[in-house]
Amino acid sequence: MQSEHDIEEALVAKLRDLKYRYRPEIRDRASLEANFRQKFEAFNRVTLSDNEFQRLLNDIVTPDVYKASRSLRNRETFIREDGTPLNYTLVNTKEWCKNTFEVVNQLRINTDYSHHRYDVILLINGIPVVQIELKALGISPRRAMQQIVKYKNDPGNGYTKTLLCFIQLFIVSNRTDTLYFTNNNSKHFAFDEEEQWGCAIISWSL
Repeated sequence: MQSEHDIEEALVAKLRDLKYRYRPEIRDRASLEANFRQKFEAFNRVTLSDNEFQRLLNDIVTPDVYKASRSLRNRETFIREDGTPLNYTLVNTKEWCKNTFEVVNQLRINTDYSHHRYDVILLINGIPVVQIELKALGISPRRAMQQIVKYKNDPGNGYTKTLLCFIQLFIVSNRTDTLYFTNNNSKHFAFDEEEQWGCAIISWSL
């Protein structure tokens, strides 16, 4: 039986073939935020002080999935330390080639109450937007779906207190079967175990 590790390595290799930049050094919250800061400053042609960057994080990180989604699309304003406004965007929705696309794996996010590891995450301009959870060949990807639901239900989880609030899409796969579902606010984030899910949206050969 093909292991989860082997499936993960094959997926990362496929994503690299698709021109995602692999960032193996991004493995925790601090490195994720440092990478986002670098991408944000380059994308918006600005240099922030440490205090400004922390205030920016406080402004954009939200437990409200819909608010986070709007922030990805809209032009926002941030007031700098000298009182001047900074108009910024997180993602270029019109000219996608001007964004940066990266893949990270085995990311660990620790918050006050939760300590979780995520298999594969896709980043746009340093922002986590797609989470992919994998299971070994022969194990139902529904197990990965249940894991995501459990993570979402943990108090103080990374989806509400970190940049993971921007996750738009969850993908679960054992390489044979691949299912997907969108993110939602916790009160709407529930599934019927008998419901039939999704379709294969990723395929790769070994």
